[in-house]
Amino acid sequence: MEFGWSDTELAFRARLRRFIDERLPAEWALLIPGEHVATDFTMSFSAALADAGLFASHWPHEYGGNDASPWQFIVSGEELWAAGEPRGSQYMNVNWIGPAIFTSGTDEQKDLHLKRIAGGDVTWCQGFSETGAGTDLAALSTTAERDGDSYVINGQKVWTSYAQDAEYCFVLARTDPQSSGTAGISIFLVPTSTPGFRREVIPSVLEIHEYNRLTFADVRVPESCRLGAENEGWAVIRSALAHERIGGPRYARAALVTERIAAQAEAEGWWGQDGFGMRLAAARSACAAARILVYQAIDARVKGRPEDLVVSLARVAIVRCERAVAELAADLGGEESLVAGSVGHGQLKTAMIAGLGGGSVEVQLNQIARIRLGSGR
Repeated sequence: MEFGWSDTELAFRARLRRFIDERLPAEWALLIPGEHVATDFTMSFSAALADAGLFASHWPHEYGGNDASPWQFIVSGEELWAAGEPRGSQYMNVNWIGPAIFTSGTDEQKDLHLKRIAGGDVTWCQGFSETGAGTDLAALSTTAERDGDSYVINGQKVWTSYAQDAEYCFVLARTDPQSSGTAGISIFLVPTSTPGFRREVIPSVLEIHEYNRLTFADVRVPESCRLGAENEGWAVIRSALAHERIGGPRYARAALVTERIAAQAEAEGWWGQDGFGMRLAAARSACAAARILVYQAIDARVKGRPEDLVVSLARVAIVRCERAVAELAADLGGEESLVAGSVGHGQLKTAMIAGLGGGSVEVQLNQIARIRLGSGR
């Protein structure tokens, strides 16, 4: 299949690229995506994108979008990720939190949240991973016990990005104590100012990115904070995760880094090293393969076909291309690749994040095996 672009999509890419060139300081070309997640600049940049109609163009018009096709979703991701992701943490809001709310939320929830998300002026985090469960969301132990017209949430979430600045947390909790696996799970949209909610920074070697531990100690939220039907949250989260796993098209940034390595090779004579040409070609091919697999996932979404398998395949390919470029930079740069600010150092850090963010790549490999072997999803 040939993935060509329509005139509308080409015009959107050109307009977005001009906006980025005009608004983004030159230093962003050297930043690692995720290095700035909720600064004054990222907030103002997101708001300016929204004012220009470039922030949530693929959303329905009634919720602040332009009724554009999902192809604009990935065009936007490619251009902004390649530029260092100047939306900060808000890429997550527009990629899947907002769509989850306008797909499954009440009118009250839509009125409360969607205008702010589409306007680029609110920060969210996701309460998914847990100690002992990792990225196996079906093994979560956080509970939400109904008490009249409220729920009382207890438990802990770990490795949570963006929590330090978040106003809201998209939380998964078990509402049926007799259930197991994917059954009996509900979703809650929890204000982080709620009494009993606590966040702590988790030390990490990735100084460019801050992780947090979230503690829910008798956090009481009204029933109006539940997204979707009680005990039926898994269907909502499956759709949301499909958007999340390909919503950060890291291959776009990795491809740029690959070409920086090629330019450095010309300057420093690396072409004479054994196997350099083959390794460079392998890195370029890995980036191209990830891009095509993501396009296949978007094509499936546009045509209403099942996308679970191709999304997982694309996610694995994205991680592998990041790692291939990181290994190339490290092998050629040697000790220089450990120096902060070098191409190798930055790519190594972002490749480490890629293998965990949005669910570990090993979980995706298990998902692929289950689908291909016919043992369920």
